[in-house]
Amino acid sequence: MDKHFDAATAEARISAAWEERGCFRAGANAKPAADGGPAETFSIVIPPPNVTGSLHMGHALNNTLQDILCRWHRMRGFDVLWQPGQDHAGIATQMVVERALAAAGEPGRHEMGREAFVERVWQQKDESGGIIIGQLQRLGASCDWSRNRFTLGRTDDDQMSRAVLEVFVRLYEEGLIYRDKRLVNWDPYFETAISDLEVEQVQIRPRKDAGKLWRFRYPLADGATYEAPVAWDEDGTPTRHETRDYIVVATTRPETMLGDTGVAVHPDDARYAHLVGKHVVLPLVGRRIPIVADSYADPETGTGAVKITPAHDFNDFDVGKRTGLRVINVMTSKAAMFLEGNADFLADADPEPDTLALDGKDRYEARLRVVELMEIAGLLDGVDDNPHLVPHGDRSKVAIEPFLTDQWFCDAATLAKPALEAVKAGDTRFAPENWEKTYFQWLENIQPWCISRQLWWGHRIPVWYGPPKDDSVPIHGLAYSSKDWVPFCATDFAGVREQAEAYYEGRTAFEFDASRYDEKNRIKLPVDRVMEDFQNAGQEHNFHMGLVEDETMDPERVVVLNRDEDVLDTWFSSALWPFSTLGWPDETSQLERYYKTDVLVTGFDIIFFWVARMMMMGLHFMKDDTAKPEVPFHTVYVHALVRDEHGKKMSKTLGNVIDPLDLIDQYGADATRFTLTAMAAMGRDVRLSVSRVEGYRNFQTKLWNAARFCEMNDCVPVAGFDPASPTRPVNRWIVGETVRMVAAVDEALAAYRFNDAATTLYDHIWKTFCDWYLELSKPLLQGEDAGAQAETRATAAWALDRIIICLHPIMPFVTEALWEETGARAGGRPGMCAHADWPVLAQDLADADADAEMGWTIRLIEGIRSLRAEMNVPAGAKLELVMTGHTPAVAMRLLRNSELVQRMARLSEVAVAEHAPDGSVTFSLDDCAISLPLAGVIDVEAESARLTREIDKLVKERKAVEAKLANERFLTKAPAEIVAENRQRLETLAGEITRLEAALARLATLG
Repeated sequence: MDKHFDAATAEARISAAWEERGCFRAGANAKPAADGGPAETFSIVIPPPNVTGSLHMGHALNNTLQDILCRWHRMRGFDVLWQPGQDHAGIATQMVVERALAAAGEPGRHEMGREAFVERVWQQKDESGGIIIGQLQRLGASCDWSRNRFTLGRTDDDQMSRAVLEVFVRLYEEGLIYRDKRLVNWDPYFETAISDLEVEQVQIRPRKDAGKLWRFRYPLADGATYEAPVAWDEDGTPTRHETRDYIVVATTRPETMLGDTGVAVHPDDARYAHLVGKHVVLPLVGRRIPIVADSYADPETGTGAVKITPAHDFNDFDVGKRTGLRVINVMTSKAAMFLEGNADFLADADPEPDTLALDGKDRYEARLRVVELMEIAGLLDGVDDNPHLVPHGDRSKVAIEPFLTDQWFCDAATLAKPALEAVKAGDTRFAPENWEKTYFQWLENIQPWCISRQLWWGHRIPVWYGPPKDDSVPIHGLAYSSKDWVPFCATDFAGVREQAEAYYEGRTAFEFDASRYDEKNRIKLPVDRVMEDFQNAGQEHNFHMGLVEDETMDPERVVVLNRDEDVLDTWFSSALWPFSTLGWPDETSQLERYYKTDVLVTGFDIIFFWVARMMMMGLHFMKDDTAKPEVPFHTVYVHALVRDEHGKKMSKTLGNVIDPLDLIDQYGADATRFTLTAMAAMGRDVRLSVSRVEGYRNFQTKLWNAARFCEMNDCVPVAGFDPASPTRPVNRWIVGETVRMVAAVDEALAAYRFNDAATTLYDHIWKTFCDWYLELSKPLLQGEDAGAQAETRATAAWALDRIIICLHPIMPFVTEALWEETGARAGGRPGMCAHADWPVLAQDLADADADAEMGWTIRLIEGIRSLRAEMNVPAGAKLELVMTGHTPAVAMRLLRNSELVQRMARLSEVAVAEHAPDGSVTFSLDDCAISLPLAGVIDVEAESARLTREIDKLVKERKAVEAKLANERFLTKAPAEIVAENRQRLETLAGEITRLEAALARLATLG
């Protein structure tokens, strides 16, 4: 064997071999079930990473844990499918391409046109979409890469696209998908609705145009007044009032006041009770707006009066619905002011010229001008600094607007009911269980799901529009208002044509084709039939209706339909992932065999956006053999965040981001994977430090050197080796330890306690096998007893094989290399380690007598080593050992293992006696006492002084830490991770002081 494992070269070679041999294909290494039937299945769908993405630490953790489960089940003979794929990531991918076009000086998407732009995105996907697949393969992910799926097809005929369209159409026909005008999160940069997950909260600090709270005076209409408190006593009771003919409201967004349609006060607020039902005159606009009572207004906050702008605030929208207020949008899709020509804004208003001059201004420019105009009018009551969070688009980095627009919605509340019941009934469970509460909270308060996006890259909504069947609107050739649209929904235009021709009573339906129109959207027909310019059909959308070019067609017998230009939210197609990837809507053998899937491994941040929606869609569309709705997975394992070593969230701003590919380059995939696994305690964030990765690389080296030791001592796997056959205590002991190790790993993985599995393997390999068994076996391997030598070689090889197999799911590359190396000495292996049979070991293989004897011997050696270290005994000094207070059986145990004890504890002599020699240091071991004569070996006075100094130093440090933890200011101001570190340090100091005080007490006995 090579002296070192070269991960850089070995990982690529091994990965290629796995793929070449089809090790990870669905069904690979599957074994018949115990009853002789088909192998039991185990299937996982990968949370599809964005096609434009690259591997980050969250991916590395998530996919490492999935891979462990898949490799474990595959080695146990399950028919395993780990379904890979990527998400088309609508807004993220479109952004990448648009920025690339801008950087290259190429025309933008609007100049290119939809068809050309989408083709350009597909080109980008083909060029870079496979990057993350290669990165996952570097990590060692054992997906069935031959089944890679993408959430978006090139055409509607693609199976993945057919699944999306089929779901949309069915839900539409059931009334669970509908079009409505509601507030949505709107990204003014991309001009599209976005989901809550695509919104990040940004702290805004006070500046001229933001981070302020502006107080405005709204004049009461019709001479109304009220008594406003202006002074209070120490108890907060008003002591003086003044009569006011205005109400003060506060806002962080002054520009939205132009769309105010009411002022709300609390129903129980006595100050304003007589004003409810009266009006104020909206400054700058001249619109009378009512004062309404609603519990949203908090009497204890500000003035207790709240301006209500239903079209530009989610809470205000709800208040407006409860109180019947008008909804007036005063912004464009670019977040510029929309005043001129805005019929809703101008109705019942008398805006000042300066107000109308704001039309077309950016919201921030308008904000400052509104404040200036209010100040000029004497209606600015005051301004306060007000740092606060403002939602921003996570891609565009601009502040999002609550925007009133026509969108497609899904009735999530109806779909959520079965998804809630399934978890409550235990059909699907969460691990850790506490995440069920989060799941319940979200689903029990679920709102309609906005599923449309104003993008070009995505699943285009399968709805076509035609004109109304009404003599008042021409049925051909002209545009018409959005209120007149007649929708037709089907998975393809053939289905739509059938619906339309029935509706239009025999007229022939055609799909709008932009290529048939000139630059002014006029039909390319003979001059005498040129139609009028098409008009914009609505504020948000531009639907063009017209005739096809066909001179033989009677214009009175045709109707032209135009497809909805919006695409579906990326999460809509992702919600179908567990069954769309298996061939649905076709009835495939894969769907029958692998659905429902087993466990979903995911992060907590997408429980609502992805997990809950997969539950909804799975239960709605998938049924078991008894026609009962079937959940998409029986378990949801929620892993924690990967943070830096101090517990801080990784961010580019803080400069603490760790790239998993850098770790793999430097330390190898195995060390990276083992680190993540060892720290993946259920419900606890992973605190990742590079030093830990380096430490587990050393662990890998330790195992490699152990295998080299076995090679040098001719420890070769023996075919048909019976682990019950060894007779020597040390060999019977390692067999028992191996049995316990396998059982512990199985138990931990079955319970998703990945860190416990890693800890078990680490302790067994480093301590039990390397530090103890190989050392304890040396006298047998190097002795003259041929029988003992052969037995020990076979046992060591068998124990090493079990280690390699059990470690393989976590560290697949080094174990595959060791499987090959160790197998070569035995004439080769029948297959790769990825397909090795997982150990099934009878518990009675463990020998209680051997365990007791070797356990006692190890504790004896550890006790001597610890005492030598505490007493600062020179490493080269060989000591005598005298055992007292023993039984005859214990004395025989010592004598049987005396050679081992002398060699491993550096002793010159081992003896039993009635009394300990003078000048001895003694410690207890079970039912005997162990004494080491140290008189003359160490300088007792110097050692006592050394220990005293060390204790004094630690005590001083302990007092400092105690004082810090007793300081309330520190506890409230310091980051939580720093407080936790100090508490941990206090525990460590206490243990160290106790140990050193015990050592000092022992030295006193030598005096």
